Amino acid sequence: MTTAKDLFIIALHLGSPDRPVGQGDLSLTLAGAELIDLISAGAVTLDGDRIVPDRGPTVDDRLLAEAAAALEGRAPYERVEDWLWRRGRDLAGAYQSALEEDGVLSQGRRGRFRSGADSVEPADTPARRQALERWEGGEPVLVGLASAAGVPGGQPQDGPGSEDEAVTTVLLTVGDAVMELEAVRQRRAIENAAFANVWRGP
Repeated sequence: MTTAKDLFIIALHLGSPDRPVGQGDLSLTLAGAELIDLISAGAVTLDGDRIVPDRGPTVDDRLLAEAAAALEGRAPYERVEDWLWRRGRDLAGAYQSALEEDGVLSQGRRGRFRSGADSVEPADTPARRQALERWEGGEPVLVGLASAAGVPGGQPQDGPGSEDEAVTTVLLTVGDAVMELEAVRQRRAIENAAFANVWRGP
């Protein structure tokens, strides 16, 4: 299992029913999780905030391989922030479909997302147990990504070390992207409210 799949399971399993994880937030953090796994696999490196692919190493996960294939292969390469927005588009739905196909998700009585995944929950599988072990062990990357997505309660044991500068860059950029998405939501809510007031009249 990849960090992105573990993240999806944790978000679905632990997201609050009162404040479910938004698909946009989750999609951005899933894209960040993919990038971190590609860094760990040696498939990419970061040059500052630019993603430099290494076409040598391969990955055996289908969605992660798709992510690697989607990388910009020429200089000046893609910035981490731009990658999150491009790769993250509807990514939560892609992971839901993949995990359903793998039997990791089953029909549930209540959903954890605002839309799209309102009838599935993690099945009792080794994949679910592995994700929970990482979460309960306070694995800092998984906890950091889940926290950015809006999953409550994670307690990281340690932060990424100084040798993990690239991972730290990705985590910080994910947090900024999620905040930017929330700011967009708030602006739209204000604009919609103002528009409704115009039509209501005095």
